[in-house]
Formats: sequence, C-alpha cells, structure tokens
Amino acid sequence: MKTLRPFILALAALALPGASLAADTSLDPAADEEVSLVPILDAKDVTLDEYLWVARPLIVFANAPADPLFIQQMQYLMRELDELAERDIVVITDTDPAAQSDVRTKLRPRSFMLALIGKDGQIKFRKPLPWSVRELSRSIDKMPIRQQEIRDRRASGS
Repeated sequence: MKTLRPFILALAALALPGASLAADTSLDPAADEEVSLVPILDAKDVTLDEYLWVARPLIVFANAPADPLFIQQMQYLMRELDELAERDIVVITDTDPAAQSDVRTKLRPRSFMLALIGKDGQIKFRKPLPWSVRELSRSIDKMPIRQQEIRDRRASGS
C-alpha cells in the first residue's frame, strides 16, 4: 500500500488538467510546497490520536482505489488544497478493507464513506457520497473551534 499516495497523485494529475502535483517532489520544489499544503496519508500509517487539537482528519474510505466515488472525492479535494490547508485538514485515505487499519476499525465504514473528525477528536460527520470542498468548508466554518480560529486570526491581523 506504500504506492497508494503516488497512485492518488498520479490519478489526480490525470483527472485535473494543469495540476502540478508530482509523486517525486524532489524534481520540482514548487510542487513540493503545493503537495505539503495538505498531507494525504494512508490510514495504516496513522492513528487519529496523532491529530488531537492539531488538525482535522478528513478520512476517505473505499473498498478499492478504483472506486468511482473515491476517485471523484479525491478530485474534489485536489482541486482546492488551499481551502483545506486553511482549515487544518489532513486527508487520510483507506482503500483496503482487509488491512483493518486503526481508523477503519474505529469508524467501521461499509463501502465509500467520507468522515470528518474535529480537532477535539469527535466525529463531526459521516457522508455516504462525495462532498465538494465548498460543502466541507461551510460545515467546518460553523464549528465552534473554527469560529474561534477565525476570531483569533482577525484579532492578530493575519
């Protein structure tokens, strides 16, 4: 499964004309900056506790990397990485039900599922269909912790 991230990046590059995402970022320093905006991690390599009070894990589950809903969701996310980065999103993918990752065991998806975990570690929502970044942003921006982040950012002038 170590090849999942390059597969997703290659898939996104094919699906999004003009996308400057490179699997080998050492070849293009500018692409390295863009890819590092929002980490895209494999669920088997992470635990949700790592992100408590640090980031908002957005988990994309599917039963296979070729699932059309998974591909559509990843396309949505790749188009607006800057919006996700602004909201401290970490994208976690899990397309291998047999691996029984920690994340899959906790959230128990049946097939495709999109789940958002708040910075407080609570499940904020589960969705059975892909969501646009606009829909995600609106939901996140209504959350109390995000509202406080917005107020703090305004107060600091940035």
